[in-house]
Amino acid sequence: MHHHNHYYGQAHILARYAGLDDEYPPRLRGYLQHGWNIADGWNPVHEFYDGAWRFTWSDGPRRRGHALGRRNYHSIGAPFLYLQQLEPTLGAVPEEEREGTLWFLFHGWEGGKIQGDHQRLIDEIRETEPGPVTFSLYYTEYDRPEVRKSYEDAGFRVVSFGRRGFSYEGTDPRFLYKQLTELRKHKRVAANRLSTAIFYGIAAGCEPAVYGDPMEMAGENPLFGGQNRIARLWPELLGKDIDLAAARATTDLELGVPWMMPAEELRMLFDWRERV
Repeated sequence: MHHHNHYYGQAHILARYAGLDDEYPPRLRGYLQHGWNIADGWNPVHEFYDGAWRFTWSDGPRRRGHALGRRNYHSIGAPFLYLQQLEPTLGAVPEEEREGTLWFLFHGWEGGKIQGDHQRLIDEIRETEPGPVTFSLYYTEYDRPEVRKSYEDAGFRVVSFGRRGFSYEGTDPRFLYKQLTELRKHKRVAANRLSTAIFYGIAAGCEPAVYGDPMEMAGENPLFGGQNRIARLWPELLGKDIDLAAARATTDLELGVPWMMPAEELRMLFDWRERV
């Protein structure tokens, strides 16, 4: 099983949903999409072994993959959706008690750091958000004191949900549990780029916003069109005041609500059936 499948504890969530051991999830014979993606579900240089299944969240990545000449796709819905079914009350508060904004900074990864004007972004957030701000940093930025301190000094509550892991080491299987808990407490979700967290927030009942300096990341691959392509294809999800009905309709498609499966079907697809 490719170690990407463990990112954010996604294989663990699917194993639990299927009624299997979620501490040591069984092998998933293929590649599982681990984040929202404007291409076929993976980065432009991802290597696949021949004949492997590619499990996408929705049908859009499958269609784009077919246009690239790739095959063996199956859309199953995002593991985050299954987590919501497994944990219908985790972190939930009455609707009238939800407050403030959970704000996600576009993040780098182990191979690339983000660069941008953090103070300018802070000023814009203060001008825009009507309530208290909880600022979420990916661990790659949370571990950079100069970045974390700038948002702490701005008076924001700063959080990080853990590490995605690498080569099966260091994965926090509760990453998405912690993220869901925070999202359900907040009225709004925002970020400086349209990203996975925005879709998760909308699915969890938040009002979305995408604005501010999108920042740059060293080594960012422009092959799939980047920010300009996002602006062309998902304009309804950009801005400070977004139409909620349109955002929810797009979110259902991008996270793959129509392609979710019952546990029995998921076990069969993944070859997780009991051996006799």
